[in-house]
Amino acid sequence: MQSLRDEPSASGVNAAFVDDFLRLVDEAAARMLTMEDQDAARPRAAGKWSRKEVVGHLIDSAINNHARFVRAVLQDDLVFDGYDQDAWVRAQRYQERSWPDLVRAWRTYNRQLADVVSGMAPQDLARPRPRHNLHEIAFRSLAADAGATLGTLIEDYVAHMQHHLRQVLETDEASRAAAPESVGVHD
Repeated sequence: MQSLRDEPSASGVNAAFVDDFLRLVDEAAARMLTMEDQDAARPRAAGKWSRKEVVGHLIDSAINNHARFVRAVLQDDLVFDGYDQDAWVRAQRYQERSWPDLVRAWRTYNRQLADVVSGMAPQDLARPRPRHNLHEIAFRSLAADAGATLGTLIEDYVAHMQHHLRQVLETDEASRAAAPESVGVHD
């Protein structure tokens, strides 16, 4: 997958990054829609979320990160509230929801995020933010004293999504060991 730090287009953001992101979302959604509802409802292991709950969590992540991305354009730091992921999943009863509806909601929200990111100015993506709490809220922790950018936050969102898509798209123990680093994106 392209990096946001690669060459931006005339409109701002690296268009290849957005194209790769959309391809990832569309290809993963197409694969998920081939799964049966009852299979998506089965927990992946004892005490683990089902595929429905993982996709629900990805919807929650998209919602929270959408707000973070927009706020980051408007503020000088990258300090954001976290959220209780398990409580959000339980409160929204993703396990009881229709699998195709969840997948379509996830796809639609991420297509919205792609539009938001594609309209961002390169200087907003690259502006250093010495004050951040990505060491507390990010998927890939960043040291508190390390410089951070909005681009860093967006790329972390994608890495988090890829991690969970591997969980959703795996079919058995053998595929868990061989799961690709990037689902549906051809680097």
